[in-house]
Amino acid sequence: MAAQKQQKDKGKQQNEQASTTGMGKLSEEDPVNAEVEQLIGRTGGRGEVTQVRAKILDGRNKGRALRRNVKGPVRIGDLITLRETEIEARRIKGNTMRSV
Repeated sequence: MAAQKQQKDKGKQQNEQASTTGMGKLSEEDPVNAEVEQLIGRTGGRGEVTQVRAKILDGRNKGRALRRNVKGPVRIGDLITLRETEIEARRIKGNTMRSV
């Protein structure tokens, strides 16, 4: 019984340390701005998400172009704020917007 209580206490301490050290965060860097360069296509169950090619303007990955999904209205030249710059969206299968 005492061993189980010690394990629970130890697990609780580890969870508290993880939450204070930021291990649960997406990334250690601050949000960065990116400029929409190209509209690739529409995705989502009802077409409510637009896939775009965005160029990162600052931060560690400055100058890198990523494919991202954006919800809401978006045009070429818009600035979007990315919480992380390491994950890229999957390619859309099928038809894509070629002339936008």
